[in-house]
Amino acid sequence: MGGPAFFRWLSRKYPSIIVNCVEEKAKECNGVKVPIDTSKPNPNEVEFDNLYLDMNGIIHPCTHPEDKPAPKNEDEMMVAIFEYIDRIFNIVRPRRLLYMAIDGVAPRAKMNQQRSRRFRASKEGMEAAEEKQKIRQEILAKGGFLPPEEVKERFDSNCITPGTEFMDNLAKCLRYYIADRLNSDPGWKNLTVILSDASAPGEGEHKIMDYIRRQRAQPNHDPNTHHCLCGADADLIMLGLATHEPNFTIIREEFKPNKPKPCALCNQMGHEVKDCQGLPREKQGKHDQFADTLPISEQEFIFIRLCVLREYLERELTMASLPFTFDFERSVDDWVFMCFFVGNDFLPHLPSLEIREGAIDRLVNIYKNVVHKTGGYLTESGFVNLQRVQMIMLAVGEVEDSIFKKRKDDDDNFKRRQKEKRKRLKRDQPSFIPGGQFSPQALGNRSSPQAISNPRQAAFEMRMHDRQNSTTSASPNTSLTPDGSPSLGGGIKRKSEDSDSEPEPEDNIRLWETGWKQRYYKNKFDVDASDEKFRRKVVQSYVEGLCWVLRYYYQGCASWNWYYPFHYAPFASDFEGIADMPSDFEKGSKPFKPLEQLMGVFPAASGNFLPPTWRKLMTDPESSIIDFYPEDFAIDLNGKKYAWQGVALLPFVDERRLRAALEEVYPDLTPVLRNSLGGDVLFVGKHHPLCDFIVEQYKTKNTEAVDIPPELCHGIQGKLTLNDNAVLPDQVVESPVPMLRDLTQNSAVSISFKDPQFAEDFVFKATVLPGAKKPAPVLKPGDWEKTNNDGRPWRPQLGFNRDRKPVHLDQSAFRTLGHTMPRDRGMPGMYPNAVPLGAYGSPYARPLMGGQQQIPKLLSNLRPQESWRGPTPLFQQTPQRTAGAAPLLAWNRMLPSPNQFQPAQYQGLGPMGYPQRPEDRMDRGRQV
Repeated sequence: MGGPAFFRWLSRKYPSIIVNCVEEKAKECNGVKVPIDTSKPNPNEVEFDNLYLDMNGIIHPCTHPEDKPAPKNEDEMMVAIFEYIDRIFNIVRPRRLLYMAIDGVAPRAKMNQQRSRRFRASKEGMEAAEEKQKIRQEILAKGGFLPPEEVKERFDSNCITPGTEFMDNLAKCLRYYIADRLNSDPGWKNLTVILSDASAPGEGEHKIMDYIRRQRAQPNHDPNTHHCLCGADADLIMLGLATHEPNFTIIREEFKPNKPKPCALCNQMGHEVKDCQGLPREKQGKHDQFADTLPISEQEFIFIRLCVLREYLERELTMASLPFTFDFERSVDDWVFMCFFVGNDFLPHLPSLEIREGAIDRLVNIYKNVVHKTGGYLTESGFVNLQRVQMIMLAVGEVEDSIFKKRKDDDDNFKRRQKEKRKRLKRDQPSFIPGGQFSPQALGNRSSPQAISNPRQAAFEMRMHDRQNSTTSASPNTSLTPDGSPSLGGGIKRKSEDSDSEPEPEDNIRLWETGWKQRYYKNKFDVDASDEKFRRKVVQSYVEGLCWVLRYYYQGCASWNWYYPFHYAPFASDFEGIADMPSDFEKGSKPFKPLEQLMGVFPAASGNFLPPTWRKLMTDPESSIIDFYPEDFAIDLNGKKYAWQGVALLPFVDERRLRAALEEVYPDLTPVLRNSLGGDVLFVGKHHPLCDFIVEQYKTKNTEAVDIPPELCHGIQGKLTLNDNAVLPDQVVESPVPMLRDLTQNSAVSISFKDPQFAEDFVFKATVLPGAKKPAPVLKPGDWEKTNNDGRPWRPQLGFNRDRKPVHLDQSAFRTLGHTMPRDRGMPGMYPNAVPLGAYGSPYARPLMGGQQQIPKLLSNLRPQESWRGPTPLFQQTPQRTAGAAPLLAWNRMLPSPNQFQPAQYQGLGPMGYPQRPEDRMDRGRQV
């Protein structure tokens, strides 16, 4: 969905959807870290019922982080994942359900993108290693200084794929983690936990959506459940809207571009590997006490409130004088569908539609103009009306030519401005900057200034340098001889950096010139644009893809085997006659097995994760499928600037040829569980009302699937069956991580769980459920000035609680702001020098909480306005550590328990509160 580009556009167009998370930090007492009591009310002044974790968005940054040193081994990776989950849990504090979903075997349509990503990662990793080694040798040959090369096995992130040993071990570690938390954390007391590991087929976020859809169809479902989904993918916003749940929030890391990274050669900040010169590291601090520290700031989180996004969309999509009844829920589905045209994980975006060029706004405007002619909406519960879609696409096709020409004009104007900026910077830069011991030092530098040595020699060198510069500037076209005198040889050639711009890849398509369609099809598909039959085949495949994607978002996977068989998309003007195109998919298709998927997405370089005979099929020249695994492949930039934006021209995997080749090596495969498809596992603690019911199933050894009593599990329904590797009360839970000890006093229990089943042709209705209460509006009413008789100013809502008591700054605090905030950031409006409170991306956007260091000593000047007296906000109340205290908020729906919950003793705890083995407490604990 365009990833960062889509979220950037969304957050700028609809800024009020963003709320910064308030996070309670753990405190230390006498050097001992006191765990946070997550059973207390949420400091964000809202209570969430269900928390869903798209685990792949957690696994990747924990195993190979970009902004901090990577974990040394797999054990540290697992602990880092545990810490990340604990942090998210502390912020959200769900009261009913925690659902962890790891990506399983994906549909065939997704496997093409996975294949491209993994081949790219392998190729880029090898190229980076070769370039690093080459630059290292060049620097050392010139006498440069570099630290000794660390012998370290490179972590292959491709192992984060279903079917590998890493994913199997991760599932074991998460089972241990869940059992530990159910035994020791008071916030998990009445929580139901569902783990859907990599053995369960389906992408993590779509397994979550499938669970929500099936629970919504049950009579015991609470229509006012407050959902919170953790993940960074842009399509989570689309999926959340597709549920039509009134209370849906997404939590994700705050995106901060251009984070500083140390050089991979010298480990110094400020330059990349290609610019490394092998200079010795400068002393950091008077005694070099900052030598090994990196400028790492803890990643912060934000909430995306989809209920506020729905408010924005309601204002934007509401249309008057329609020939049919306006239905906001149907218009939201149409908006989600139109977003698919600018890109998704299964189809390439149309050439004329780019997010950064306002493609979604263009589609919405066309939609609102054409909808009067269509006679209805484009979609209904995940099914597409192609006749109406054709009208939208042909309307886009009419302006395609002008879109391409405007894109070229905008690109030329941008290059012209950049050229002028480079010239201006070069003209305005100082003619002479002293170097060495007289070089300027940045303000706030931690190192103290050094004493001046031999100042006369330094002053002489500066005078000579200044004299040479003045001679050169007096005659700019005159070159100098080695002794400093003018040369008679004529002018010097202009340097390459003075040229107009950087060299750019040649664009053979030239969409802004006449004949662009002919060149596009000839260059991209190697066919003539007049070949109507081929063009119709491409369009039909793309239309099938649009229908498949929408069905996937609203009803589940329509076909595990379908995929788009081209690297490029057609033009909008080609969508003629699509109304009669079939959009049905084969029924009864099955997903790949895990090892079969590995063969379909892995490059040969990652073959070590496969059995030897399977691996040989990737490298043996005599293999019947050797063409599936090219050692090198082309990347078509397709009008983009960077390689990561281009299209990897990999051959598509022929499923029939792959299965035929695997039939020969399947007999060599010993029975392994990681090549079989599994299911979900449900966990509860001893205080949960469902615990006794599950224990009774194990005691009676009931082999039949039984229904969950919804009154015992917050209305959750499904089937339970005994699990062979279950976590059982009074049985030791062995730790798969050496630094963490076994759970010898376990009271948690686990059992296999299966969602409610429906007929294959059942249609989940995309509508708001009866009894759902619409959240209180957040945006300023359009008629506020007309209806507000007493002239009160509009007070924007900055968090989840509308009744939060506001604060104001006194005069001294405003003076501090005046000295602290930059004055050159003019903004339109009454206060051009002030950053709007709550604006996403602003360093001053967060509410002023304890522990913030942005404006020193500012909190002492905060005082509540007398006109807004009210109860003290929760984040200002003195915490009371009563272990079993129920949350104070009115919307808490936890089931009461007669037993007082007693948390585990926190003596001898390891990292993030885990019990350590006795022999590990001294020397084997990870330093965090």
